[in-house]
Amino acid sequence: MARMNRPAPVEVRYKNMRFLITHNSINVTLNKFIKELKKYGVTTIVRVCEGTYDTTLVEKEGIHVLNWPFDSGSPPSNQIVDDWLSLVKIKFREEPGCCTAVHCVAGLGRAPFIRQKRHGAFNSKKHLEKYQPKMRLCFKDANNHRNNCCIQ
Repeated sequence: MARMNRPAPVEVRYKNMRFLITHNSINVTLNKFIKELKKYGVTTIVRVCEGTYDTTLVEKEGIHVLNWPFDSGSPPSNQIVDDWLSLVKIKFREEPGCCTAVHCVAGLGRAPFIRQKRHGAFNSKKHLEKYQPKMRLCFKDANNHRNNCCIQ
């Protein structure tokens, strides 16, 4: 069986939000995968492909796994988008600075999000061009003023 050359994980930062874009793991490489997730301080994984590893060991390490699969190269369903926005809003309000990992099979077709950060990504920009924002993530500063917003 040919070995797939996968890109290294990429961390994307925006204000107090951190995301790790990576490829999936298989049971044989799961310990290495968990070690990499812990290196970045990942607390949640969003798996957007079919499962290829047993999540039991990941969950035992305190990393929550969410399964939100959709077809490679296609946009996620409205439900997945809504779930994603809710997750981001909650995670970064309750755990500022935490890291959320996202992966598909190779981290190229479904999980890259920001193409210039993920070289080799081949998903189409047409879905992003048609996207209409559903909400704004607002963060309060030390004086309890809302001034840091991100449109999602």
